[in-house]
Amino acid sequence: MSKIPVWLEATRPKTLSAAVCPVLVGTSLAWHAGLFDWRPALICLFFALLVQIGTNFANDYLDGVKGSDTQKRIGPQRAVASGLVRADSMKRAALVVLGAAFCLGLLLIPFGGWWLLAVGVVSVLCAWCYTGGPYPLAYNGLGDVFVILFFGFIAVGCTYFVQAGPPDWVVYWSGFACGLLINNILVVNNYRDVEEDLVSGKKTLAVSFGRTFALWQYRTTVFTVAMITCCLSVALQNRLLPLALLALIPAALLAWRLPELHSSDEYLAALKTSGVVVAAYGLVFSAALAF
Repeated sequence: MSKIPVWLEATRPKTLSAAVCPVLVGTSLAWHAGLFDWRPALICLFFALLVQIGTNFANDYLDGVKGSDTQKRIGPQRAVASGLVRADSMKRAALVVLGAAFCLGLLLIPFGGWWLLAVGVVSVLCAWCYTGGPYPLAYNGLGDVFVILFFGFIAVGCTYFVQAGPPDWVVYWSGFACGLLINNILVVNNYRDVEEDLVSGKKTLAVSFGRTFALWQYRTTVFTVAMITCCLSVALQNRLLPLALLALIPAALLAWRLPELHSSDEYLAALKTSGVVVAAYGLVFSAALAF
């Protein structure tokens, strides 16, 4: 029982909004099109959550055994690196959760066709290859591409597809906005971990191009998402959609405070803020389309 809080923290609950937001947005777009179906929407939600948790477990295990996470890190304590969970236990947990995600995803085939099997396989494999495999995405500057692609375009697009059919450009732009905003969670992590990643050979964009690049990446993302939201409001003729801009205010404030952060608690608060922004944006965006 004493391990339960450790495992709950290993799921990285502050980042789970990254799984919920794109499903909410994709579902709200299906609702707006008059084709909402709660059954595939619910499956997509739990599939996304399992993939996110499985990815976090795999990241905890792989970064721990590679030495990328150490007890000296500024960020939150990691279960394997700190010795709270054995590496083989975390590896088994990651594989079990990702396996469960794949099996759950099979239930979407009746709603969208057999091609979704390929999406499920690629999603699960990339969840592991994010920090594992012969060419780890996060270690080679492709973590941002992974997040925007899978938590943006694919998550929103597939959630819409299994309910309403082939996505249109509105769905893709909505997915792009979600992916960018979710990626800001990763940007905060990479901005914080530059020194540690440099020592471990983890070539994030922040390591390759510096903290100034990461800072402006965060700022540009907030501005771009705001512009996309305004354009979608016009395209959908929805006067409530700009209310989602209110959710971006904490991110805009954080974008100018990042250089002032130094302690673990400050970065943890920044990470939490970025996660809350994602959740708030998804909720307001979805509510605006629903009403």
